[in-house]
Amino acid sequence: MTTTASKLGIQLYSVRDAIGPAELNRTLARLAGLGFTHAEHFDILSDTRGLANALEGAGLRAETAHASVLRHDVAELLDAAAALGIGTVITPYVDPASITDRAGVESLADALNSAARAAAARGLRIGYHNHDFEFAQRVEGVPAYEVLVSLLDPSVVLELDVYWAGVGGADVFELLPRLGARVRYLHVVHDREPGNDRPVLGVDATTRMGEVLALAAPGLELAVVEVVAHHSDVWPLVERNAAHFLAGAVA
Repeated sequence: MTTTASKLGIQLYSVRDAIGPAELNRTLARLAGLGFTHAEHFDILSDTRGLANALEGAGLRAETAHASVLRHDVAELLDAAAALGIGTVITPYVDPASITDRAGVESLADALNSAARAAAARGLRIGYHNHDFEFAQRVEGVPAYEVLVSLLDPSVVLELDVYWAGVGGADVFELLPRLGARVRYLHVVHDREPGNDRPVLGVDATTRMGEVLALAAPGLELAVVEVVAHHSDVWPLVERNAAHFLAGAVA
């Protein structure tokens, strides 16, 4: 099966060394030139207006953003999201030590659910993005991620990071059908810098992205490229990933 992207996002952490105030406009324009249609920032609070102007100048949209409801004032995050036209604010990371038992997972779920209610009142959504530890750490015999999802209100959307799930030991091809339409966003990567990523303990889905996209299709709103680790010039990796997903990920 071949899936051709009509829109494609990039997590700006991939190019974090090139998005300072003096570089943001140029970097966003370069990403747009590669075919990306959406940018997912990890800082929407420092200069919300400047970011809005830069996105508009580059012709990029911001549908999602990474911003933790545990670390920031929720109302402030929602104000910034609304100003940027962002519909979903995604908590990108939590302290792994905070979800080693059920009480910790319940506390995280409560925070996300509470933020989701506040967001819904404004026509916005809250989401959660995983790393590896949510799958590697077990709570009551099952991955912490599974416990968290069971406790989340259905209004909390999931951004499944395919690479990190595999590193944590998950089988994404088994997981995606169970999660179904709850997965609205995917973090994807095809080409990685050799030798700099953690070994994949589960199923390495990055080599079978066509299948991943097809399985996520029931609820998928946007695939977002993230080059998860790099120690050299990142732009060749970004270019190759853009070309791969825009041309079509072949299963």
